[in-house]
Amino acid sequence: MALKEYRAKRNFTVSPEPKGAEPKTIKKRGVRLFFCVQKHLASHLHYDLRLEHDGVLLSWAVPKGPSIDPADKRLAMHVEDHPIEYGTFEGVIPDGYGAGIVMLWDEGTWEPLVDDVGEALSKGDLKLQLHGVKLKGSWALVRTKGGDGRSWLLLKHRDEWAGPIDIAAFAPLSIKSGGDFVDILAQESPDLWTSNRAAKGGSAHMLKVAERAVAIAEANKKASGGQDDSLGHQENNTSLKPQEARKQASSAKPKAATTASAPARSTPRTPGASGRAARSRAARSRPR
Repeated sequence: MALKEYRAKRNFTVSPEPKGAEPKTIKKRGVRLFFCVQKHLASHLHYDLRLEHDGVLLSWAVPKGPSIDPADKRLAMHVEDHPIEYGTFEGVIPDGYGAGIVMLWDEGTWEPLVDDVGEALSKGDLKLQLHGVKLKGSWALVRTKGGDGRSWLLLKHRDEWAGPIDIAAFAPLSIKSGGDFVDILAQESPDLWTSNRAAKGGSAHMLKVAERAVAIAEANKKASGGQDDSLGHQENNTSLKPQEARKQASSAKPKAATTASAPARSTPRTPGASGRAARSRAARSRPR
């Protein structure tokens, strides 16, 4: 019953998304539950926050993505529950509902900071703790007043994992594959991809998605000075608290930008790299 809306929207003969098994309610106190954030490039770019609860993934679409800055209030639209199996999905939805590219941007476990999750959801105030690769610490989901009840706000509480860093821009890549949208598209749908450029063929919608994927990849490369993001592939991640990242950013010496993507590294790049692309070649060549 919980997945009825999810299944009704999808044609599983076309979409590679999992249909999902029937939910099994598990209520064990003290057990950390699964969570993930999937970055979805379809008609618009957005992020999907998913929290395991009662055998399904409760889901919110976050248009601007999560923010670790407590000053930000990010709109989060409550959408249909998803099957647990969806939590590790990364790939291309070629046609139909949600057609586009799905990236596994973050995953980990979460635990409620309330005694009763169901009651907290009914009241519209869920406090939670995230233990992800990119998102950590204390958070809250608060339903806004009025409307149809689907509109919530995703808030970061002030703690050691909070700070004025744009985490979506600082760490834009997949924790599953270490790649960007273009890499996922090339691997999953090579017929839509030729020599790192959108090729002719395929639906007009997917061609537009491919073109946006190229633009996003180029913007990410420019922002990072040609380097991969520091919190890409999960196995190679070493987490930095925001204050540590800022400290390294202020003391880090810029490195020369590369022209090709490098594989995910075992040590993190600091946010100091994000300003390299703004300097001219002449400025980079002057001795310091």
